[in-house]
Amino acid sequence: MHFQRALKAAGLAVLLAAATAAGLAPSTSSGQAFPNKPIRLVVPFPPGTASDFLGRTIGAALTDLYKVQVVVDNRPGAGGLVGTPIVLQATPDGHTIGLFAQPYLTSPMLQKKPPYDPFRDGAPLLQIASIPNIVGVSNQLPPKTLQEFIAYARARPGQLNYASVGVGSIAHFGGEIVARAANLQTVHVPYKILADGWSDLFSGRTHFFVFAAPAAVPMVKDGRVRALAVTPPRRIPALPEVPTVAEAGLPAAEHVAWFGMFVPAGTPKPLVNRLARDINSVLRDPLTKQRFLTQGADPIETSSPEAFMKLLRSENVRYAKLIKEAGIQPQ
Repeated sequence: MHFQRALKAAGLAVLLAAATAAGLAPSTSSGQAFPNKPIRLVVPFPPGTASDFLGRTIGAALTDLYKVQVVVDNRPGAGGLVGTPIVLQATPDGHTIGLFAQPYLTSPMLQKKPPYDPFRDGAPLLQIASIPNIVGVSNQLPPKTLQEFIAYARARPGQLNYASVGVGSIAHFGGEIVARAANLQTVHVPYKILADGWSDLFSGRTHFFVFAAPAAVPMVKDGRVRALAVTPPRRIPALPEVPTVAEAGLPAAEHVAWFGMFVPAGTPKPLVNRLARDINSVLRDPLTKQRFLTQGADPIETSSPEAFMKLLRSENVRYAKLIKEAGIQPQ
C-alpha cells in the first residue's frame, strides 16, 4: 500500500515536472497554474489612442492563446498617472498587465511628488512596438507642406496651438520636439478625451498635432486632417506618400515612440519570462503583424525583459534632458 502511494506520488511529480518544463503549467507565486482567471490589461489612455489600439490587438491575441478573457481596461487621466499605478500596485501574479509608453517615464518627472518610481515599482516584460508620429494640421489651415507650415507658424508666434491627450503624453513631447526643431512658439492644449481634440482639429480651433500613427492614420486617410510628415527615418507603409521630416527639411524632428508591456515589481521571474515569451509569440503571428503595420506600428519581435530595461534607462536620460531644455516645470 505504501509502495503504491509512493509510486503514484512519484508519477505525479514526474508529470508536473514535465508540464512545467514544457511551459504548460507555470505557477504564480501562490502555486496556482497561470492563468487561472481573466487577465486585466490596463491602458492608461483613452479609446482611439495608439496605446488603446495596441492593447486591444494584443488582448485579443492573448485571449485566443490563453483561453481566458483578457479584458482591456482604459484608465485615462493625468498623462497616465491614473492608470499606471493600478498596475504597479496590483498583486504580482501576472493577472494584471500594463501597456505603457513614454509617459511611464516622463509623467513622474513632471510631478513634484512622483506617485511611483518606474524602475523600482514596475517590471518590464518587453517592447512590443515602435511607432512613428504623424505631423499634421487642421484642414482649416492653408499649409500643404511642412516647410509651408513652419513659415506660417513663425509668422504667428504664440498664436498656433497643438493637441495632446495630456501633459507628458507622447503627443505633448512630440509637439515639443517638432516645435523646438523648427524654432516655433506654440501653445500646448491637453485634452482629457481624444475625440474632443479631433473635433477641435476638424473645426480649426486647434491648429496642428503630432500624434502616434495608429491614432492619426485613419483620420488622415479619411481626409479629415492633413498629414505633412512622418517622424521616423523611413516613410511608413500606412502613408507611403507622406515624406519623412528629414525629407521635408526638418531632420532634427526625427523620433519614434516605444510601447511595451509591464507587470508589478515582485512578479516571479519565471512568470515574467513566460509572459514575455508568450507575447513575443503573439507578435510573430502574421495576423497581428499585419494589423500593426496597417495602422503604422512596427512590431518588435526580438525584445526581452533585459533589452527593454536597457532601452528604458537610455530613454529616461533622454527625456529628462528634453524636459530641462524645454523648461517644462513639475506640477
